[in-house]
Amino acid sequence: MSNPRWQGVFPAVTTKFHADESIDAEGTARHIDFQIRNGIHGLVTCGSLGEASTLTLEEKLQVAKIALDAADGRIPVLANVSETSTREALRYVDGANRLGVAGYMVMPSVIYVADAREAMLNVRTIANAAQKPIMVYNNPVAYRVDLKPQHMVELADCEWIAAIKESTDDIRRITDLRNTVGERYQLFLGVDDLAYEGLALGCDGLLAGVGCAFPRETVALYDLMKAGKFAEALKLYQWMTPMLHLDVSTKLVQNLKLIDALVGVGTEHMRRPRLPLIGAEREYVEGIVKKALATRPVQYQSVMQ
Repeated sequence: MSNPRWQGVFPAVTTKFHADESIDAEGTARHIDFQIRNGIHGLVTCGSLGEASTLTLEEKLQVAKIALDAADGRIPVLANVSETSTREALRYVDGANRLGVAGYMVMPSVIYVADAREAMLNVRTIANAAQKPIMVYNNPVAYRVDLKPQHMVELADCEWIAAIKESTDDIRRITDLRNTVGERYQLFLGVDDLAYEGLALGCDGLLAGVGCAFPRETVALYDLMKAGKFAEALKLYQWMTPMLHLDVSTKLVQNLKLIDALVGVGTEHMRRPRLPLIGAEREYVEGIVKKALATRPVQYQSVMQ
């Protein structure tokens, strides 16, 4: 296998629903096309932000198919694997392979908190079954499983593991990974409000959340950092940061779907038990987005039509 060398901005796309909680295929496809037209380099379906925990296996495959059709070969479409067991993960991978996804982002199996030995075998088993490039999603803050640099050294012999989405919330981990595994894996930063820092330390890309609503601005940040235009990038990052903080929250779905709605690129419909924000929580997000829109840098602005 040749490493695909994924890089750039890969939004973890939101799943669009109708008011009755059924999947809004047209809305999902339209939002994905909007992001592609604004320069994103790839995307991941049905991650945490995509409300994977509320979707059946068949629905996740439906969303992957919607994304593949919308992308129409323009960018790689990765399907997120976050099943409760390795057995179910393999069933999902078999279905997604048949659809033709470019690869997978693999989370720890949800609910059960695996130790490193179990988590590594889960990743290895999925990778070998998929026979497609894998991005390992490491998020010990949310999922209490931490695959550390030494564990990624152990996994380095698995040819299908191509990248790491690092979301430890400790930016030192990026340098520790580079010093330990070198260039063996592509490194993606998965914490929105550490994007500048991660790119400054040599990350290959961003797994973006707020980028769903502001794709061109997020791509501009990436491009400026890669071009070494750090001062210009910092000004853009400082403008984005109040919104980026909203991704680092137990209510990231509610927050980011509200941003989508306020920007005009989506709706707030989600699956219960999640409910749209109300009261002070809603006013807080609305205030941040209103200020961002009023001060939006014109030269980077996402094109709506």
